[in-house]
Amino acid sequence: MPECGGRVTSNTHETVCDGCGLVVDDQQVDRGPEWREFENDRSGRRVGAPNTVARHDRGIGTEIGRKRDWKGRKIDSKKRRHLNRLRREHKRAKVGSKADQNRITGFTEIRRMTAALGLSTSVRDQACQLFRRAQETGLLVGRSIEAIASGCLYAVCRLNEHPRSFEVIARVSKVAEARIKTGYTVMNRELDLPVPPAQPSQYVAQIASDVGASQETQRRARALLERADQAQIANGRNPLGSAAGALYLAAQATGEFLNQQELADAADVATVTVRERYRDLEDVMN
Repeated sequence: MPECGGRVTSNTHETVCDGCGLVVDDQQVDRGPEWREFENDRSGRRVGAPNTVARHDRGIGTEIGRKRDWKGRKIDSKKRRHLNRLRREHKRAKVGSKADQNRITGFTEIRRMTAALGLSTSVRDQACQLFRRAQETGLLVGRSIEAIASGCLYAVCRLNEHPRSFEVIARVSKVAEARIKTGYTVMNRELDLPVPPAQPSQYVAQIASDVGASQETQRRARALLERADQAQIANGRNPLGSAAGALYLAAQATGEFLNQQELADAADVATVTVRERYRDLEDVMN
């Protein structure tokens, strides 16, 4: 460390003191891709894809090309037939066990569902990591892979405080809603997941997007739900119903028309539930 006690900053090449300019370290390892230019070489990247938990082999497996070689030149038909045979045998050999096959099936389902729901790659990777943990714990034995994968996605959405209801997950899943609930319950019990309680304000944006509510209506609905939480009115209630009722009440304040039936359909609750939550929240507003 520098004697002046200045602040030390690092970049990809060296670590330098901002106060006196002392070079503390100049032999750092650059762990990024290697980009270099070579003569008659179209691509200077000499590394593969980054590691990812969304693949059963963490993305470090070998992929055999199809139509062009590493320099971008076309491959003749005889060589392509040879590569096709190699690719087929390689595909069979890279799945070394039944556990690998189950991971491939589960990760494929998670990637498909996250893409259908428009979720981020961070949520996808966390769901794949949770699926791997569930498999290592033995929770897949005697259970559906698709149900556990759907339960992992539901749990990760809850953990990131951007929850999706079971009904929404079931729309893009290959299994029924009841089986998704069973898979999530098993993981929550066996893995002791730190899933926080679902708050009604977390569902406001999701329901508002389905019914086309404005940003001002959403802001008022969140403020109303915050006051209801302080008054402990929404405790023990369905958070989706409370969010729908808050949106309906907030829309009246902003002069925006929202239909109770449309709100109930978007929240996957009955119209009576929206009406009851709306009347409960009226007391808070008054």
